[in-house]
Amino acid sequence: MIPMIPLKPDIHVVKKGTLYYLATDRNKIQRFKPWLCDSFSFLYDVIMERSVFPKKFGADVKQHYQTLSQELADVRGKNILELGTGSGSAVNFLDHDNRYTGTDVSPGLLKQAAKRFTKAGFLNPEFYVVSADDLPFSSEIYDLCLCILSLNFIGNAKKVFQEVNRILLPNGIFVCVVPVPEKNILKSTIRGVLYSETELSHICNEHGFQYYPISCDNGALLYFKAIKQ
Repeated sequence: MIPMIPLKPDIHVVKKGTLYYLATDRNKIQRFKPWLCDSFSFLYDVIMERSVFPKKFGADVKQHYQTLSQELADVRGKNILELGTGSGSAVNFLDHDNRYTGTDVSPGLLKQAAKRFTKAGFLNPEFYVVSADDLPFSSEIYDLCLCILSLNFIGNAKKVFQEVNRILLPNGIFVCVVPVPEKNILKSTIRGVLYSETELSHICNEHGFQYYPISCDNGALLYFKAIKQ
């Protein structure tokens, strides 16, 4: 099946079930190493809600969804890309009349997300097993990009912002939630590469974005949006 989302020239994808995989011209699919083994992906939501949010972030998951719901309440009929879709938690704060593309390095999580988005009424959502720092999509096609609790796992934040700037339309918005070290009052061990708010705001400015914090006091989590200039 041909993807509905425009891809960069010379990008070849293969669809298996509900997911698109990057592939060579011989249809050999590209695989990645996710932080959570796919065989345990069914436990992802339980781990996040019962362990990661309270014990690692010192945060409240209900407040998390409420903040994002308020921030994105007026987003309707837009073309949306999410980096690090996970199991599809964005159905909790996105309206189903948006056109959604999900990406992740974990096929197991994306399969769960595909079921949740379809059940929630999203029309023809697409899901790609790709890395957020090397996206296969054409330039300037998305109105909004989300990266919720994934940036620290990607590692190269500058490359991510470079890619997000490329795929967003002019004045497009990048909404991000990420743990930052200065808010980690519990002094817990948080996996991945952590950047401070100051570092993130500088990265935004360096890559053609205007940084705006989103007001929310929720443990170690920083909520912000960056608008493409």
